[in-house]
Amino acid sequence: MSDKRKAELQMYWRDNIRVVSFLLLIWFAVAYGCSIFCIELLNQIQIGNVGLGFWFAQQGSIFVFVILVLVYALWMDRLDRKYDVGE
Repeated sequence: MSDKRKAELQMYWRDNIRVVSFLLLIWFAVAYGCSIFCIELLNQIQIGNVGLGFWFAQQGSIFVFVILVLVYALWMDRLDRKYDVGE
């Protein structure tokens, strides 16, 4: 393997770690920030007879996680093409 290809693969791995870190930060912010730290603020908004904080605590982090998995798959497909990394 050439030095140029090794450098490209190192850049690919670095970009992969950045993507994962960014998406985990978003998930942490939603899962803990919205459902634990900001629950009183969110509960001021009512959906049905229940506060929005309840919905984030019960369902929101799950929905966001599923969306982030989709975003990760699409983002990594783009990175795979950029760095010519096949499956």
